[in-house]
Amino acid sequence: MSTRVLSHFIAGKAVVDAGTQQWTNMNPATGEVVSILPMDSIAAADQAVAAADEAYPAWSATPVGDRVQPLFKYKSILEANIDELADLIVAEHGKARAEAIGSVRRGIDCIEFACGAPTLMMGQTLPQIAVSSSFCRTEDEGGVPIDSTADRTPIGVCVGITPFNFPLMVPMWMWPMAVACGNTFVLKPSEKVPLSSVRAFEFADEAGFPPGVLNLVHGGADVVNHLITHDDVRAVSFVGSTKIAKHIYQTATAAGKRAQCMGGAKNYMVIMPDANHEAAIEGVIGSVFGNSGQRCLAGSAVVLVGDAGDWFVPAVVEATKKVSVASGETKGVGIGPVIDCASRERIAGYVQRGIDEGAEILLDGREALMPEGDCFIGPTIFDRVTSDMAIATDEIFGPVMSIMRASSLDEAIDTANTSPYGNMGVIFTSSGYSARRFKAASRAGMIGVNVGVPAPMSVFPFAGWGHSFYGDLHANGPDAVRFYTEYKITVTRWL
Repeated sequence: MSTRVLSHFIAGKAVVDAGTQQWTNMNPATGEVVSILPMDSIAAADQAVAAADEAYPAWSATPVGDRVQPLFKYKSILEANIDELADLIVAEHGKARAEAIGSVRRGIDCIEFACGAPTLMMGQTLPQIAVSSSFCRTEDEGGVPIDSTADRTPIGVCVGITPFNFPLMVPMWMWPMAVACGNTFVLKPSEKVPLSSVRAFEFADEAGFPPGVLNLVHGGADVVNHLITHDDVRAVSFVGSTKIAKHIYQTATAAGKRAQCMGGAKNYMVIMPDANHEAAIEGVIGSVFGNSGQRCLAGSAVVLVGDAGDWFVPAVVEATKKVSVASGETKGVGIGPVIDCASRERIAGYVQRGIDEGAEILLDGREALMPEGDCFIGPTIFDRVTSDMAIATDEIFGPVMSIMRASSLDEAIDTANTSPYGNMGVIFTSSGYSARRFKAASRAGMIGVNVGVPAPMSVFPFAGWGHSFYGDLHANGPDAVRFYTEYKITVTRWL
């Protein structure tokens, strides 16, 4: 793949503004340079917002049925080019190709949901909610009827700031619904994975969105801080670490913007003694090690209840030994590289810290059979982890499983609920009572029952709690419609 010095995408055109600082991205599996992009172009950010602001009046006045037509075409374009997009994701992220294809398909699901905007944006009407007396009527004629309506209207220019771990899917949590509702949009993708986002916006232009409705600007922290406080921006959507999510939420809302900021997580998976063995092992391995552990729904803390450890621990170790570590395009690969070598070193540091804190290491990912060099680290399993250890509390964002023990379901729930995060909780059990108890008592917004990664489909909100989310309206589902619109209430009296 040839190296690209990336342009911004503004008002339907590639715009060159390299700024004074550049960022170089490497293929994490090979070390090959795949992209170079500008990091500090405030002028490009201003230009993108100005283009979106200029396009907003005409786009918001376009009938909603017409606004979704480019989305229908865009869906077909993505389906026809899914292999190209998956190849870009594998090259810049390292994701296994099957996972890359799956993430594109989940993005397409969001487009399908946004195509329903004509019904999703419907308002409310209540005729003759009241009557009023009027000099225009006699006492015998009664009062004058008063009608009320509540209409959903777009809000203006919206900004999305997205992470590296799902470079195409997460932006589609945001902009398809935003523009279907009549807003215009500026995307600032992660500087680590810009290629697939750029190509996706080129396809969107091909689908027929008017210039300025969709814009993309590259950059780092200075560009982000400029966008989220820009006078012409009305709403900000973010996915990333909890630290940055909190910063963006506080900064954007202090500047008068709407904000939905999805942060990090430490997710707990409870394994009951009566769990289906095969389903539990498969579900846990997929959850902990899928996407090399780089997702906010990774169930990295596994709590074994009672004697579940007797069968779970030896089985999960043997199954994990069969997980292959290789470049993302390798057939049958289980774990690709992590995003960069700094991440690999950070994850390796947590492995050593777990050992130093007294956890029992059953499988050391630093010693796995894997390609030499670059950004690979294999799956790691710790047992006898306690709640005071960093590997039990911190979001490692890598392929590290921390096994904990509990004598009862309630103790396991209490262990999980000590986490300040609240993204996901999972239980594997054959008991309806245990499942119901877990669902009711867990302080997490997304619950899995015999499902290792309970990621909601696009018709439901991505509903993190606690330090996993800042805001009141989540991404996807009905919350997305509410976030990207506001009510206009009309009270009418005809004399």
